[in-house]
Amino acid sequence: MPQIQFTIWTNYRFPPAADALFRSALSPHRLIQSSQMQSSNLIAGTADPAMAEADIVFGQPDPVTLIACPNVKWVHLSSAGYDRYDRADLRAAFKARGGLITNSGGVYEEPCAEHVFAMMLALARQLPQSIETQRINRAWPTPERRIHSYLLTGQTAVILTYGTIAKRLIELLAPFRMKIYAVRREVRGDETVETVAEKDVEKVLPVADHVINILPGGDATRHFMNAARFSAMKRGAIFYNIGRGGTVDQSALLTALESGQVRSAYLDVTDPEPLPPEHPLWKHPECFITPHTAGGSVDEFERLAQHFIDNLRRYEAGLSMVNQVI
Repeated sequence: MPQIQFTIWTNYRFPPAADALFRSALSPHRLIQSSQMQSSNLIAGTADPAMAEADIVFGQPDPVTLIACPNVKWVHLSSAGYDRYDRADLRAAFKARGGLITNSGGVYEEPCAEHVFAMMLALARQLPQSIETQRINRAWPTPERRIHSYLLTGQTAVILTYGTIAKRLIELLAPFRMKIYAVRREVRGDETVETVAEKDVEKVLPVADHVINILPGGDATRHFMNAARFSAMKRGAIFYNIGRGGTVDQSALLTALESGQVRSAYLDVTDPEPLPPEHPLWKHPECFITPHTAGGSVDEFERLAQHFIDNLRRYEAGLSMVNQVI
């Protein structure tokens, strides 16, 4: 039986090795590249009339153009986040045409989970502080570092969302016998840890030693962590953000750090990005910042290409798709 030929549109620019992998697996399908190619998932795609010819879209397409292209039945996002596509008009359009949208959560769950896990361990063992001591004055503050070190074992963590990254982080934390709560929009009952709805988050914030934000961006989560919720946290708890910068009121976070309500903060994402050099969070001694690198790895782009290829094979065979979000 002859294989169906699809037209695949993309606006994602891979590095050479990943691009070769991507192209090698597309036969017999036709590839259309946008006139506005991009290599960052953080940049919104622009309108491209050529998308009207496509059956399949890969990358970061313009949502309005997607709605206007009824031939597009499958969109595979090059990112784990999909907040710019989580809109009622797009959902309605894809439901009407029997389409679906998948993301690349399977690519980023491991590096993101390992990244925040590494910072949890580093802060527990006072590693950033000791690195700073080595860099600045080479002192030997043994009593101070020992007395401020602590164990993750037996502590409590609240994870904001219950997506693929959260699930992998829960697995990494399992050997530490922590009490873990997840917070998600609606509790479904299939969660592996005790879970509460977002509207009830204030019930678990006061018991957490660690609050880990993996929330997606968008209007629904804008400043989800605000002054009231920082005040609801256990005094001296640690806050982590590897979700989106806009989900946190950074002025409220700074106030919470300055008062000691939040002991330390780790941010891989900020609002805006890059965080301006003069922003006071850079200078706070208990705020630790990385430049949106949680999802990175040496083979990131090859894994991203392979993830799309694997889902393409499933689509060709009429199988259920991995990481379907819409």
